[in-house]
Amino acid sequence: MIAGGPREFAELTGFGADAARFGASADPNFEVHGTTVLCLRYDQGVLTLADRRATAGNLIMYDHAEKILALDDSTVVAISGAFARSIEVCRFLKHSFKYYRRTVLHEMSMDGKLAEVSKALAGNAPMAMQGIGLFLPIIAAYDRKKDEFGVYFFDGAGARFQNGSYACAGSGSERIRGVFEYITRIKGGFETRPLEEVLADGLQMLDIAADLDSATGGFNKILPIIRVLDREGNREIPPEQLKAAVRAVLNPI
Repeated sequence: MIAGGPREFAELTGFGADAARFGASADPNFEVHGTTVLCLRYDQGVLTLADRRATAGNLIMYDHAEKILALDDSTVVAISGAFARSIEVCRFLKHSFKYYRRTVLHEMSMDGKLAEVSKALAGNAPMAMQGIGLFLPIIAAYDRKKDEFGVYFFDGAGARFQNGSYACAGSGSERIRGVFEYITRIKGGFETRPLEEVLADGLQMLDIAADLDSATGGFNKILPIIRVLDREGNREIPPEQLKAAVRAVLNPI
């Protein structure tokens, strides 16, 4: 675990250390960005969903982007924004959690993990202020000591926010923010409903985002990436279950 503030983080990791020099000559339109990630609570855990598209300006660069990563058994991150920088920071966080666990012989607390995420974003802020390397993660986490699940989102400076039911980020999220509230009012809180129902709602929202946002990829050709976090750990949805859920959304009866 890195001790100290953003300055120490930048010195040890290089995140933000050369932001001013790098930003002066870089064009943010050349950055590859990932878009549209969601976290939804369900009655036994948290479901994290993402489309697979990565863009650079108005170009589709890649349709197999991995935007959901397991930082450890009880922490899952979904990334939107600058793809290369977010992957680099997530690798650092994964190493940080593992190093702490091996050093002190027990897992870092949930508050400690979230503080590390905030610290990483604060260390990246100077570069983000130049218009380069800005990314916004959302975190699904399980606190084993309290037996509690949490959904967290952040701003570019590292401020942390919590929502008991859902979070979203990326350009497509702007098109579907109201849908979350509508579903909650009509069907009840996501955290009160079973996995199959919440999965269907999440896929519907990804499909709507793909229709309304050109940077968000649909799933007619490429399946979205979806990861479940529950008391047993985290894992991807089995392919056959995911295909059946996608077919139900794309071809409703």
